Amino acid sequence: MQFWAYLIRDADGALHRGHGDDPNTTLSAMPGATLIWSQAFDTAEAAAAAADRAPPPVIVLVRPQLGENIGKAARAMLNFGLTEMRLVAPRDGWPNPAAGPAASGADIVLRQARVFDSVHDAVADCAHVYATTVRKRGVTKPVVTPEQAAAGIHGRTGRSAILFGPERSGLETDDVAIAREILTVPINPDFGSLNLAQAVILVAYEWSRHVALVQPTDTELDPPASQADLDGMIAQWDTMLAGAGYFFPVDRIPTIRRTMRTLLTKPAWTAQEVRTVRGMLTALARPRDRSGEM
Repeated sequence: MQFWAYLIRDADGALHRGHGDDPNTTLSAMPGATLIWSQAFDTAEAAAAAADRAPPPVIVLVRPQLGENIGKAARAMLNFGLTEMRLVAPRDGWPNPAAGPAASGADIVLRQARVFDSVHDAVADCAHVYATTVRKRGVTKPVVTPEQAAAGIHGRTGRSAILFGPERSGLETDDVAIAREILTVPINPDFGSLNLAQAVILVAYEWSRHVALVQPTDTELDPPASQADLDGMIAQWDTMLAGAGYFFPVDRIPTIRRTMRTLLTKPAWTAQEVRTVRGMLTALARPRDRSGEM
């Protein structure tokens, strides 16, 4: 059985945090509501603890220019568990048909995206606002890295918002002035050129490190070859090479065999790999004409 923590925005814009069964049950009882975030847990206690933590940050794209870049930013967000995007005065309006294909399936982010006329309106319900920039600005504010910002978001109550500026020029000084802190990434001083999606993914990844996202499924590896199997393969090599007259001159034979063993024992051979190589050697020792079988 799974237990859920979730964040829902009702039809009036108010946020509701909760935990329990499938959040869709709660959502169906709230006409006009939107599921902002949800996560499954193995125990009710873990779900309750998650519901009490700070909600995921809002990603705010300020005056974004291209629909493709909005879609790519949505894709970056959803990969790391973020679903709430807000758009401030997008240049080409919203919705933008170019965003969907670029999102590569992150449709929930685009579908729930909200449009605002100003940065002030977009972050009005947020207690902590970060402005992303790689340049020094004429505003004196604390400067943090994505890692430090993620720790702050998880450690505080209230909503957090992260501002990203237009692709061409980034945030203006007045945009940065709205934020509480400046979020910047240590970057090559001779080439500071992150695109919008790259900037979003850096921040989203750092936030995700503090939550239990699903890890890629481990692939079960073949068992390692036993020493007896490995010795058998080396002996087979030795027999075939001796029959082919490889070991020469005589005084170099011990060195040649030692080098051969070193070479063949360097990799971490699996049992299947040893069987494959020995099958190859057997085929070389006893060649068969299979042209009629092809």
